[in-house]
Amino acid sequence: MLRIHVSGVDLSRVRMATRPDAMWETVLSFHRLRDRRGSTVFGKWRTESRARLNGEARLLATVVPPRGYFPDFLTPSRGGAEPFGLDAGMEALRDTPADRIREEAALLAEQAPRARRGSAGAPSGAALLEALAEGRAEPLGRLITTLRDYHRAAVEPYWPHIRACVDADRAVRGRALLDGGADELLAGLPSMIRWRAPVLEADYPVDRELRLDGRGLLLQPSYFCRGTPVVYRDPGLPPVLVYPVTHPGAPVFAEPGPWLGRLVGHTRSTVLRSIGHGCTTSELARRTGVSLASASQHACVLREAGLVRTLRHGSSVLHTLTPLGAALLRGGAPLAVS
Repeated sequence: MLRIHVSGVDLSRVRMATRPDAMWETVLSFHRLRDRRGSTVFGKWRTESRARLNGEARLLATVVPPRGYFPDFLTPSRGGAEPFGLDAGMEALRDTPADRIREEAALLAEQAPRARRGSAGAPSGAALLEALAEGRAEPLGRLITTLRDYHRAAVEPYWPHIRACVDADRAVRGRALLDGGADELLAGLPSMIRWRAPVLEADYPVDRELRLDGRGLLLQPSYFCRGTPVVYRDPGLPPVLVYPVTHPGAPVFAEPGPWLGRLVGHTRSTVLRSIGHGCTTSELARRTGVSLASASQHACVLREAGLVRTLRHGSSVLHTLTPLGAALLRGGAPLAVS
């Protein structure tokens, strides 16, 4: 169990993060990638993300083990309510003092299996961890590059979904704060967290006592956090409680359902889906069962709406989805993390 001791001063300094934190979502998503549970919410995301990865998981697996401690320096904090975006978070990670990296890497190495070498003598993830524990500078750059590549493959395409869920959670918590103050805010957190003033208790894999000592507490909702909240191991760091948002019952990354037909019309939604990865007007007519003229007209309307791009391809034209059109099919725009 986790027990967070909250004084009256701390209660007045409880605050909500303004948006999802790119670093926390990146690290916690890597846990979800290797976790077979939660297939309703994460199953399709796992399949799509794994297909885009290019070896990043092998290196990250040692630095972010499936269970237990992972280094606090992977998820830097500003200490305020404004979380890090990806670029700022990577810079904060790069600026981590070398002695702290050595200390946390050595702590992680104690629970990791003996370092092994990759194929053809290339250093494995465990060897990278060993190099970090020795205080060498180059491995940190390699780790940052790997984290960035992983984020682009597994988190960035889904950021609008992530942000929408976090924003919805913030709206609920904000209403509780306005209606009943910090007491009601803490009492209304997810069921694995219980407010028994002056202690905030939570289900946790180990027994932990965290004393805020007047520093307050940042509440950070997270899309990829699951089951139990997360706090820093080092009690001297700015207190942050990362907790899971409530996911809707339907898969968040599911294929478009009847809502798309209600939005743009059933025929036009069929046309948009049929364009998929690209097709000519003749192919579009065959796929949708409409006339050639009708297919051309539907494609024209979608093109004017910015959902479809049309390019000349030999003697015919090729229709493809724009990022906005693909986002409409997915239920959210693939925007960059900010």
